[in-house]
Amino acid sequence: MFDPREKIALFIDGANLYATSRALGFDIDYRKLLASFQKRGYLIRAYYYTALVEDQEYSSIRPLIDWLDYNGFKVVTKPAKEFTDSTGRRKIKGNMDIELTVDALELADHVDHYVIFSGDGDFRTLVDALQRRGRKVSVVSTMASQPPMISDDLRRQADNFIDLMSLRGELGREANERPVRKPEPTDDDL
Repeated sequence: MFDPREKIALFIDGANLYATSRALGFDIDYRKLLASFQKRGYLIRAYYYTALVEDQEYSSIRPLIDWLDYNGFKVVTKPAKEFTDSTGRRKIKGNMDIELTVDALELADHVDHYVIFSGDGDFRTLVDALQRRGRKVSVVSTMASQPPMISDDLRRQADNFIDLMSLRGELGREANERPVRKPEPTDDDL
């Protein structure tokens, strides 16, 4: 699946990966994730995308963002929009699909193999565009949850589908091995 001569780039949809690993009952150890893909080829970039609620005094995701930023990840954030829906419930909107797509397309001349950590079907068009440029695309998500966290269209479009559950031993840690943090907003919350 991976050729050690390939130039690899990781594109992590933070909210989607968090929801997927939570559905599978484990957390991602990002140090292990980076090391795992450095062994598979020449890792040129590891992007992590997330929206942040800017007006909060403390954001539970801030320590993770800071750690990623200092430890080999290119962190891409934008302010999340907060609003009240028609039922009076507070909602947060912060979709990062466009930022991830633009960054991926800009690197097309420099990357052989894209690894997209997301099951969001909106990325099917991006995968198709990268494949038309002769690039290989692997998608990491899961079929093991109920319902599956990956769109069927995205899974079919990708050159390789990697079930996150199969990587649990390699880059996971049990939820009780780290301090508790609040979940990131997901696209469903957006």
